[in-house]
Amino acid sequence: MSHTNCISTLLDLKDKNITFSKNCIQETQIKNVRSKLILGTLSFQPTHCYHCGHSFDSNIIKHGFKTSRIKLVKTSRIKLVKISGFDAYLDLKKQRYKCRHCDRTFTLETSLVNPNCFISTPVKQAIFLEASHKKSETDIARELNVSHSTVNRVIHSSYEEQPLPFNSLPKVLCFDEFKSVKSAEGAMSFIFCDASNGKLIDIVEDRRLSTLRTYFMRFSKAAREGVTHVVIDMYAPYMTLIKEVFPKAKIVLDKFHIVQLVSRALNKTRIRFMNQNKEFYNKFKHYWRLLLKAQEDLNATHYFYSNCFKKMISQQEIIDFLLALDPELKETYDFYQTVQQAIKLRNLEIFHHAIQHPSDLLSHEMKTALKTLTHYQDYVKNTIETPYTNGVLEGINNNIKVIKRIAFGYRSFYHFKARILIIHKYTFEQKKKRNQAV
Repeated sequence: MSHTNCISTLLDLKDKNITFSKNCIQETQIKNVRSKLILGTLSFQPTHCYHCGHSFDSNIIKHGFKTSRIKLVKTSRIKLVKISGFDAYLDLKKQRYKCRHCDRTFTLETSLVNPNCFISTPVKQAIFLEASHKKSETDIARELNVSHSTVNRVIHSSYEEQPLPFNSLPKVLCFDEFKSVKSAEGAMSFIFCDASNGKLIDIVEDRRLSTLRTYFMRFSKAAREGVTHVVIDMYAPYMTLIKEVFPKAKIVLDKFHIVQLVSRALNKTRIRFMNQNKEFYNKFKHYWRLLLKAQEDLNATHYFYSNCFKKMISQQEIIDFLLALDPELKETYDFYQTVQQAIKLRNLEIFHHAIQHPSDLLSHEMKTALKTLTHYQDYVKNTIETPYTNGVLEGINNNIKVIKRIAFGYRSFYHFKARILIIHKYTFEQKKKRNQAV
């Protein structure tokens, strides 16, 4: 392997027209930083004149190298990826040609760097790769020896290269929202994905009904009619939107939010009873998790010492003792367990019996939750009959919170959205490759 090939391989240079001499690597101070400087030459025969487009012939001749008034030969200093922890630069001498057809000169161009730019393509690729991970952009800029503005430009250009197709939509969609940035129009931004594979489709700045209606009407009628199910939480504007925009789609309430509705009602009942009965305050305060735990998961055989009861006791005995204190609390607890079991076992008969024959002793907090379940019982039916959930979208929302926390917040919604989509796309493709390998 020649000397030029060795350096090209080391620097990952794809342009074969760049050559290097034997003593081309120097160590010098650039911007008061110890750096590696590589000297190279770009020279090849162009196919045409860059100005008039005339094909190469004898009237297009070499005209020395690029010059300036200060230096006889001007080199282009191109920023490279770091080498052994040192900042690296390439001082590239570019061959110049003169075209006698148009009487103008032009300098050769290379695929290593875009015209009128000094940051190499490998550096931009490294910026994009680093931006695909959960890392602050300030750290990316420092590690790759570029400015924060450069990192922003690369992220924006990568995002703009991925236009959203408005002629197709997945059959099953997941809708949710997350807390947006201060510059956004609404406090919450809308996010939706493909329920089958978790692929993030797009993010809308505002989750209000008027904004979402305008957004989804941009999709073709065939694409909207192809959606069969939409998984949502109990946000009423989403239900109105689905009925207007996706006429053939069934509304599926997320299982987590159904169980969360009744669990919050039970917890409020416990807190009210706990505050009214100071004698048992510590017991209800300390063992609140056991009340929310699934009944089949309670341990009735393992005994442990409880400071609240001052004796050896099991989880089941604790629950029996707390429920025996108040009939209202017991009936509310039984209703909660029934609804939870119906959702878990996907048993529609148990659910219908629970909401159609409720106990008169239910707490007013649980009665409010019961009214909600009765109002949305058709949607709950779709939940029980289908396997779709919003779990994958909740995971994406958790990643969004991590991205925002690492960056200490974002000022621009556009930039925040671009970063989310880039990170999720990279994560999704890596997961897809792992699944294909398995």
